[in-house]
Amino acid sequence: MQPLIPPLPATTRALCPECLRVLTAEFIRREDCVYLEKRCPEHGLSRTVIWRGTPLLDDWRRNKTATTPAAPYPGRGQGCPWDCGLCAEHRQRSCTVLVEVTDRCNLHCPVCFADSGVTTDSDPDLAALEVRLGQAFARSGPVPLQLSGGEPTMRDDLPKVIAMARRIGFPHVQLNTNGLRLAREPEYAAMLGEAGISWVFLQFDGTDDAIYTRLRGRPLLADKLATIRACGQAGLGVVLVPTVVPGVNNHDLGGLIRLAADSTPTVRGVHFQPVSYFGRYPDSPEDGQRITLPEIMRGLEIQTGGQIRTDHLRPPGCEHERCSFHGNYLVQSDKTLDPLGLSRSCCGPDEPSSPGHGAQAAVDVVARQWSAPSPLQSVTAPSAQEGTGSLDVFLQQARRTLAVTGMAFQDAWTLDLQRLKGCCIHVAAPDGRLVPFCAWNLTSRDGHSPHRKGV
Repeated sequence: MQPLIPPLPATTRALCPECLRVLTAEFIRREDCVYLEKRCPEHGLSRTVIWRGTPLLDDWRRNKTATTPAAPYPGRGQGCPWDCGLCAEHRQRSCTVLVEVTDRCNLHCPVCFADSGVTTDSDPDLAALEVRLGQAFARSGPVPLQLSGGEPTMRDDLPKVIAMARRIGFPHVQLNTNGLRLAREPEYAAMLGEAGISWVFLQFDGTDDAIYTRLRGRPLLADKLATIRACGQAGLGVVLVPTVVPGVNNHDLGGLIRLAADSTPTVRGVHFQPVSYFGRYPDSPEDGQRITLPEIMRGLEIQTGGQIRTDHLRPPGCEHERCSFHGNYLVQSDKTLDPLGLSRSCCGPDEPSSPGHGAQAAVDVVARQWSAPSPLQSVTAPSAQEGTGSLDVFLQQARRTLAVTGMAFQDAWTLDLQRLKGCCIHVAAPDGRLVPFCAWNLTSRDGHSPHRKGV
């Protein structure tokens, strides 16, 4: 018998967005919206929307059993979120490790997780990166590695970094990129593929240059499409990664899905990220500047004419349930979408599981889904009795799957320590610690960063 999912708690631990003091916070329900509310003795009340509408937050649940780090970081007695390493309070193993290989970038976007720029401190050299990668692998084991920044392609030795990561033992290496260099240097994508890149996470905010001008400071659509073509020619799978900002590109969710469907099998998925306010952003956010996961799910249903429905999408089996959604689809010959069964989704069917099991399932499924397929892709084929024709159909279908996912990162206004403890995306810090992504990028309202900059 499946155990009952415990009710959503009335309180959690959160942060003051001004001073980052740890506070008791309440979940406040108003009609079908949920707010995170806390009061700092110095800076007063802070209330931020975290969930709007259906599917209701109380229904967006998944059974899990906690797993703790095998060798917890001892910390300095300050507790979560200051003793990340991972500390003994953490409740999830790594399913992805991220390493920032540069602070430099060839864009200066108004919104940036890393607050990166063109001229910054010097990049870590190959020897320092080898140490960092080795330490990360020892703590995480063989999970996918994300190379990030800044813009990783600013490093001319990036192929050496990729090859080094594969030698150390990371089975899959993902490139997080704005795509400009891949678009403008014809042989660059093939060079990265030969070095060992598994797939490309491509910043891709919309199907109209007005969106890029608002979010990235210049028209970039032609470069983005050229990057997809270059990756396709090099045999690299691409995941489109839009940062969704209300009033800027939330009207274009369906357009992104249609472009992705038209671009299969090179494009393997679309990974929506509601805007989060850390790193670099123009103003302190109001609730009207936020878009929540259920709003994106409902927007997808409306803008795809019901091809994607909210009841197709599921909570994760890996990270905390309030962090993400996922669904997998088959792209038909007319470019319409049919949902695949739950057993083909991100972390498997909805049976109770440990976070460790969910993390491993996520690693396995992501590796299959996001890598570019080939006619000889290693997948479970139909039985011999079904005949060669069935095998041909099956392999063609394997080439036309599309993952539709979303992940809501937490900032100082929305950070919930229970969610943070369930994080499975861990940044490899220069000192050897593994730090949950939202803790690493956390900044107070005036830009103080406790982990990334050690302030």
